[in-house]
Amino acid sequence: MKMVKNNKIARITLNQSIERHPVPILGIDYKVKIIYKNIKIIELDIEGKTIKISLPNKYKKVSNNEILDLAIEKMYEQIAKVEIERAMEKYRIKLGFAPDEYEIKKINTLGKCEENKITIHPKIVKYNRKIIDYVVLHQYCHLKYKSHSKKFFDMLEKYNPDYKKCEIALLNI
Repeated sequence: MKMVKNNKIARITLNQSIERHPVPILGIDYKVKIIYKNIKIIELDIEGKTIKISLPNKYKKVSNNEILDLAIEKMYEQIAKVEIERAMEKYRIKLGFAPDEYEIKKINTLGKCEENKITIHPKIVKYNRKIIDYVVLHQYCHLKYKSHSKKFFDMLEKYNPDYKKCEIALLNI
């Protein structure tokens, strides 16, 4: 009888939280643990290299993988708002110009520049800040030079002498 009780308790515990490993954020791999609680709004807490996301119990009905994917996607979007704004401001100050507008949106590449507008994919926050800065600078250079001309690469190198290392890092991922 005790054994059955213990199994039931274990089963309940397993259903109360789910995990995914690794989830890269700013170049560091984290574990993500989702916990269901009697709460109304989502809570996020970081302990060491574990991100704990507490969700209202009503989300238990959604499949574990689906809820994890959604939670991680929303987390990336929130981090991207901060990190891309930081990089955009950094290069606005360094270069003395900025795009008419920029947005964070899912696209087929990490970044693009069209009609004086820069678009950056939120998954960029998987990479470290050097890579984020490189992608943003790359798009800033496209504000001035539409193609990958010599002048484009001269500008890229002037503001990021290690840009080739960033390109290689992105190719190897």
